[in-house]
Amino acid sequence: MLKRLLIAVAALVLAAAHPALAADPENTLLLELPTGKVTIELRPDLAPKHVARVKELTRKGFYDGTVFHRVIPGFMAQGGDPTGTGTGGSGVKLRAEFTGEPFVRGVVGMARSASPDSADSQFFIMFGSAPSLDGRYTAIGRVVDGMESVDRIKAGDPGDNGIVSKPDKLIRMQVLADVKK
Repeated sequence: MLKRLLIAVAALVLAAAHPALAADPENTLLLELPTGKVTIELRPDLAPKHVARVKELTRKGFYDGTVFHRVIPGFMAQGGDPTGTGTGGSGVKLRAEFTGEPFVRGVVGMARSASPDSADSQFFIMFGSAPSLDGRYTAIGRVVDGMESVDRIKAGDPGDNGIVSKPDKLIRMQVLADVKK
């Protein structure tokens, strides 16, 4: 009970200092990138299983040091593959949790192969709108602070489907509820 109270107080202090931060520390991700810090509000109301899996992997340090291997300006930045090739994952496939949530600037979605039930650990952050993804990919959240840092992630080769040579790394990803002051 005391721990929950302390977390709630910390969230209020952070929210006062950074009004764009999400209100629920358990469903807030903090990303440290070479380009700056990013805060993501997770949406378990849209995709409870995907959000739970991303938080589980985050707490294990799975995403720390992974790269943004595919970055297409105006479209999205994709990461979360431990191999850095776009073909790897954690080994756990998730059933699709598609909704009508539009894929617009700042939305975070789960990458997948042609099979709707193939999302694993890879995610992407939208630079712009892509209505072609609406209802076909799982949205898990949105950037609420630090989108300018996402905009500065090293872009990939447009002629090679956005594959990045010497890509930027996701230095660290944490669930806000776990951050120690």
